[in-house]
Amino acid sequence: MAKTGGPARAVTAPALSTLDFALDRSTPVPLYHQLAQQLEAAIEHGVLAPGNLLGNEVDLSVRLGLSRPTVRQAIQSLVDKGLLVRRRGVGTQVVHSQVRRPLELSSLYDDLEKAGQGPGTRVLRHETVAAPADAAAALGVAEGAEAVVLERLRLTHGRPVALLCNYLPAGLLELDDARLESTGLYRLLRTSGVVLHSARQTVGARVADGEEAARLDEREGAALLTMSRTAYDDTGRPVEYGTHIYRASRYAFDFQLLVRN
Repeated sequence: MAKTGGPARAVTAPALSTLDFALDRSTPVPLYHQLAQQLEAAIEHGVLAPGNLLGNEVDLSVRLGLSRPTVRQAIQSLVDKGLLVRRRGVGTQVVHSQVRRPLELSSLYDDLEKAGQGPGTRVLRHETVAAPADAAAALGVAEGAEAVVLERLRLTHGRPVALLCNYLPAGLLELDDARLESTGLYRLLRTSGVVLHSARQTVGARVADGEEAARLDEREGAALLTMSRTAYDDTGRPVEYGTHIYRASRYAFDFQLLVRN
């Protein structure tokens, strides 16, 4: 059993000094893998935040009672995942945690909250408009018919991760910005009596233009994941059409694939 001790070197917070690493030498699980898993969990749950420094490999090996190659292997596995970066003259630094989201009919807000990612929302647009062609077709209304459009910036631990645009049929439910900033859209739909049943979804990729890059704190031309979705209630009525973009550096979709006999 190894415990952390001593002061942590950190840019944003002395987070490492508060962590207890439980390393079990009696199991067949390699020590480097145990350490990597616990560091990754701390990053995913925001205990280690972007900018935190872990110190160098020598310091960590002494602090944890591990060999330097063991610590190096654990760190390298997280560097390979994009969670840590080695900076010359600085040490090993937390970059960010990547959001890994299952492909199912759920709200991004709820998924982030469940994963301990500290979700937040900024409402950029909320108004009734004439539905454009793509939204009208998805919602089963005439082009130009009234629809509610929502544009929101979704954040994790205060940093942008996704730009969301949703169209809803006019009159479907009452919404205000305060509620939209404190919870997810699908939760609001459910509490209004809308029973979500199924969705059609398309996932793609492209690069960010200047405005998108500025909003998502990315460079222009950075890789983006895209997703368009039409959600239906239990009567088969389309109740939401969304077109979302995600920072590829901070976001991934998880698929579960089954063999169809």
